[in-house]
Amino acid sequence: MKENYQNEKRLIQAVCQGQEEAWAQLVDQYQGRLINFAMTRLPQRADAEDIVQDTFLAFIKGLNNFRSEVSLETYLFTILRNKIISRYRSLKAKSISLIQDLNISHHQNDDEDAMQYIPGPHPTASWVISQDEQFQLQQKVLSDVLSTFLQELKEERNFRDLKIADLIFYSRISIRNAAGLLDMNENTLKSCKHRWLKRIRQDVARLYLGTEFAASNFEYLLTDIWESHRLSCIKRSTLGAFLLESLEPDWFDYVDFHLTTLGCHFCRASFKDIKQQESNDDKSLFRQRIMKSTVGFLSRPH
Repeated sequence: MKENYQNEKRLIQAVCQGQEEAWAQLVDQYQGRLINFAMTRLPQRADAEDIVQDTFLAFIKGLNNFRSEVSLETYLFTILRNKIISRYRSLKAKSISLIQDLNISHHQNDDEDAMQYIPGPHPTASWVISQDEQFQLQQKVLSDVLSTFLQELKEERNFRDLKIADLIFYSRISIRNAAGLLDMNENTLKSCKHRWLKRIRQDVARLYLGTEFAASNFEYLLTDIWESHRLSCIKRSTLGAFLLESLEPDWFDYVDFHLTTLGCHFCRASFKDIKQQESNDDKSLFRQRIMKSTVGFLSRPH
């Protein structure tokens, strides 16, 4: 994990120095998963390519806004997602939520979602691009607390509770529907939710004195953090092991749940990109198109 962070940091530094080769490497590394994500929201590949090209353009033009406390992948997904939301708004179509919006009618047959009834909050400005310092502080506070909570579940290999937390906080599915999907008692899930919310508030109060969250939007804020930071998303190396069926049974089951039952669009896009690695011709042509439109915005050494 630390090695990946250092490699990413070096790549960004090289791009900031105007190194075209580094920018090409970055584009090549992320274009596939961004395209796959966009195609779950947009009906035509040409539309998906246009908006991904716009995403890279926005990234390189606003490179100084990138902050290293988020991963590069998360930052690019955030720009892409917000551009898709803007596209729908400009067309006066229905808004799409910042969590898994599963009601768009043009999913491909092999990408049908198992949870089409999941509700979501109205779109709000993502913390990644928010300029409100207090809002950013709140995001960091909750991100730290939630990351610790999820890491403990993973270290304990408590995949049952990871699934419950994903459904309740990430997708905001109802307790009744979550219990049905997991074949569990509703009271068990209610107890988990109550206990976790109490712990999260206590951890925030203990670690960050003076930080308070309004009760009315606290759970929606948790969901926004969960998605913005992609807290329970699967590492790319783990997705690769899942594809090769080399994961331990409990991990394999959780990854399968995350991809199919939860239907995480971010991880499904990344997983699809891994499976498509052998097909490089279209990716090469699209990379050339992105490079042509963005390379002029690279910083140049004086």
